Amino acid sequence: MARKFASQGDLTEKKISFTEIGEGLWAFTAEGDPNSGVIIGDDSVMIVEAQATPRLANMVIEKVREVTDKPITHLALTHYHAVRVLGASAFNADQIIMSDAARAMVVERGQEDWDSEFQRFPRLFEGHESIPGLTWPTTTFSDSMTVYLGKRRVDIMHVGRAHTAGDAVIHVPDSGVMFTGDIVEYHSACYCGDGHFGDWGDTLDAVKYFDPEAIAPGRGDALQGREMVDAALEATRDFIESTYRPVARVAAKGGTLKDAWDAVRASCDEKFKDYAIYEHCLPFNVARAYDEARGVDTPRIWTAERDIAMWEALQG
Repeated sequence: MARKFASQGDLTEKKISFTEIGEGLWAFTAEGDPNSGVIIGDDSVMIVEAQATPRLANMVIEKVREVTDKPITHLALTHYHAVRVLGASAFNADQIIMSDAARAMVVERGQEDWDSEFQRFPRLFEGHESIPGLTWPTTTFSDSMTVYLGKRRVDIMHVGRAHTAGDAVIHVPDSGVMFTGDIVEYHSACYCGDGHFGDWGDTLDAVKYFDPEAIAPGRGDALQGREMVDAALEATRDFIESTYRPVARVAAKGGTLKDAWDAVRASCDEKFKDYAIYEHCLPFNVARAYDEARGVDTPRIWTAERDIAMWEALQG
């Protein structure tokens, strides 16, 4: 029996958790749905990740208002994906921050990604009528930038390619806390359809270099304490390597995409089948890994039409 496309069968609302991971630092998580972060400064607030719609963004705002009445002035976006950015208008922030590379991806493929993800995640896009359009940053950076929320320093950095070419991490040095977006996941599959497998491990090393005491990952529970942080970093690394290595072997022998699919299932199913969005991600991950193993550095643009064709070829 064919599986329902992507997450179209996942229509159950998730339980929201709002976890303090450092002084004035919070992780908004929802059982494997996209996470957001909150950084409370002396006189204002930075949000990390805007959610998929203003409806979902307002759920984040409701949690923020439980702990502070300071104005939300900054919105930092770790990458360009629709489920992370299209709720931005709800925050009415003075600055919307992305890396230069992430903005370039909005230009190149932002509308296609919106159309694609709308089809993949119907539950997350309930209330989509309130989305005013693509989210554009007001401020961009190449390698790094620093924002001061009063005396509180927030470093926003591009430390390497991983989930996308434009990934950013947000580091709050006074608390040793980092918001990593989808570079790091916890008990959730990594989505690698726009990923760079060959770089991902080095980017995880760059995150580990900061020795964070806590991390708000892209999906899954907040990571508190170095033991939990290290375990999540290594599990993410294992997921990436367990996906790419069998595909690379297949590609080196001239095997087909379907051969690569079978090899990844043999490598990953036993370890990761219970992870959130695992079956959703798997075909996109195999397709991207197969391209990269054959020398395609820039991920091909996913469209709603390409999504369906690939899904039918692999998951159908």
